[in-house]
Amino acid sequence: MSRDPEEVNKLTESTYKNVMEQFNPGLRNLVNLGKSYEKSVAAMTLAGKLYFDAVSKIGENAAVSPVSRELGVVLMEISEVHKKIHLELEESFKRFHKEIIGELERKTEMDVKYMTATFKRYQTEHKLKQDSLERSQSDLKKLRRKSQGKNSTKYESKENECMETITSRQIDIQKFIADGCREALLEEKRRFCFLVDKHCTLSYQISAFHDKAKEILAVKLPSWQDKCCDATKVPDSVISMIEGMRTPVSMTPQPSPLMERYNRKNLDMVVPPPAPPLKAQTSPLANMFTQDTPKTAIMAERISDHSEENNLPRSVSVSTGLNMVKRPKVETIFPHTAGNNETLLSFDEGDIITLLIPEEKDGWLYGQLEKSRQRGWFPSSYCRPYTEPVVKSSVSTPVRSLSVANLADQEQAAVVLPPPDYSDMSSMSSSSKSSTPSPENTKTQPNGISKPPFLGGGNPFATVKLRPTVTNDRSAPVI
Repeated sequence: MSRDPEEVNKLTESTYKNVMEQFNPGLRNLVNLGKSYEKSVAAMTLAGKLYFDAVSKIGENAAVSPVSRELGVVLMEISEVHKKIHLELEESFKRFHKEIIGELERKTEMDVKYMTATFKRYQTEHKLKQDSLERSQSDLKKLRRKSQGKNSTKYESKENECMETITSRQIDIQKFIADGCREALLEEKRRFCFLVDKHCTLSYQISAFHDKAKEILAVKLPSWQDKCCDATKVPDSVISMIEGMRTPVSMTPQPSPLMERYNRKNLDMVVPPPAPPLKAQTSPLANMFTQDTPKTAIMAERISDHSEENNLPRSVSVSTGLNMVKRPKVETIFPHTAGNNETLLSFDEGDIITLLIPEEKDGWLYGQLEKSRQRGWFPSSYCRPYTEPVVKSSVSTPVRSLSVANLADQEQAAVVLPPPDYSDMSSMSSSSKSSTPSPENTKTQPNGISKPPFLGGGNPFATVKLRPTVTNDRSAPVI
């Protein structure tokens, strides 16, 4: 198919313009988008790494459980495999940047300069050839006008020479246009081939990445799926543990650590350092005090405490005995200095000593000074039994000593009772109505004091939170 040289020239120029005005700007845009693509993949791989790190953490928690240990291991394996796949993806995009984005950016900058210079050279040479052809054609026209006269034979040879020049120049310009068009089209094709080749390389890299990822996942995926196919499956070790729990096993309770510490403390208190080898010195002023010996007084006090404890009700004696052990005490009547002997106890007159070992050994007693908490041996003749002052409690006051106003206050305080948790408020109103004494139920005592009816099984102060004191004397008032 033959075309006019002018059309071919236009095709050549449009090809150069297409490369410079569309292809190269498109490559610049492609480079920018490729960089954005790299950033998005880097962000995706980072987010994937964080995500699968979280999956691994959950797997570590599951691995602690006896029933979910295998699933926890599976989660950790999934995390490691996917992080490895993301690492391969990062490597692929490093090659993508080096072999494609970097090459495109470098080629684009070079190609703009090259194509601009090539197109300008083509236009310049084409213009020169076109101008020379036009000059030859103009010369031919002038010779033909001159040869129309009498001297036609004179210009004939010149006209033939001009015709040959025009023909050669036409052939030359046509060849130049053809070669220029071919070169322009090849330049365009080389650029598209370069672009296609680079993206074929990218496709090979992505294909290799997916093949490797598929290979890694295909090896692990069936075993992972087997671990989670049955949620009701329990390991044999857990089944044996549960079955063992169903079988009753006799167990001996271990002693309380508090009791063990209490016993150890008592042992520390009971085992004193050895008593002094010499017999204790008797104070020359000891006979001035009319008193029993400390040992006799101590034993008498212990017997008295024992009898009082037996007279107490069971609830009081048991609770008191569990909470404390009452030890005898003595009061010093002379000061005593231990000197350099660390096993002896120094004290002043009037100090209180708790006896840790009540038995006297060669005139020595072993105890603990209350004010300094120091322990040691001391002469028994330097002290006398100490009796704690009796503190009268308001609980032991007879009922008849209470005034009518106090009884009325206690009666009013006993009327309003808080309702139990999550109960209807109507129960509170009904209980308050039933607990209010009526005039018919109020009894008058011989001394004129009105006494409220007994509530709670004969106790007149059942609603007042007072701890009762019970004695063996049945004539004593009940509180």
